[in-house]
Amino acid sequence: MKYCRLELDGRAEWGLVEERAGKEWITALLASPWRMEPTTVLGVPVGEARLLAPVAPTKIVCVGRNYRDHAKELGNEVPKEPLLFLKPPSSLLGAGGVVRMPRVAERVDYEGELAVVVGRRIHRLKADEDVQPYLHGVTVANDVTARDLQKKDGQWTRAKGFDGFCPVGPVVSTEVTAAAIDAGLVVETRQNGELRQHGSTADFIFSLRELLVYITAAITLEPGDLLLTGTPAGVGPVAAGDEVEVTVAGVGSLRNRFAAEEE
Repeated sequence: MKYCRLELDGRAEWGLVEERAGKEWITALLASPWRMEPTTVLGVPVGEARLLAPVAPTKIVCVGRNYRDHAKELGNEVPKEPLLFLKPPSSLLGAGGVVRMPRVAERVDYEGELAVVVGRRIHRLKADEDVQPYLHGVTVANDVTARDLQKKDGQWTRAKGFDGFCPVGPVVSTEVTAAAIDAGLVVETRQNGELRQHGSTADFIFSLRELLVYITAAITLEPGDLLLTGTPAGVGPVAAGDEVEVTVAGVGSLRNRFAAEEE
């Protein structure tokens, strides 16, 4: 199944997404992503809805340099252990939302990624434990980064944590398995229609299992938490007015426009 989150009559609602005649529709409101019981019949094209980020995590855990080519393109060594950082929930932005580029940053980059939604509490996952029961679904994310501030600060909290620097959506798919991620989902990013990134999750340095074992040895993940799994090579700067589209095969396409910070 696929679901989204939308604003309806001033409230945030969960919506079931289904394909009809080649077009995605929000066909019903849902009690929650965990129960998936329809509560109200709806008939709204996804493209006409005011979409919110389809997640409500307590934390957003991200993995840096999880593709060898991306580590090399920025002049970094391939990490020997997963490189973790956090984005605040206040950085979330829905599909179609406008990413405001802060005046303090001289360069803002896109980073297209597969994002995993946690389905069950994970505390100290064992290395031989089955990952699938903990996987609720997957979605598409853009790990927007103020590149100059990342280099200046040394640690990445500010550079990756600005409001709106974590676009996610438009839907969560509960149909993608951990095995499919291991086998390889294609991740692509286009800037104003031009292909900039093309990678596969089969090229992860650290598999989903390795990431969850490593993360949960230190941080307990709760249902609804979001894991950004890393970006392939091809990251680059954006300018005001650019549209960036991140696509994960079989999941969906996330489009956002970039604009200068408002006065």
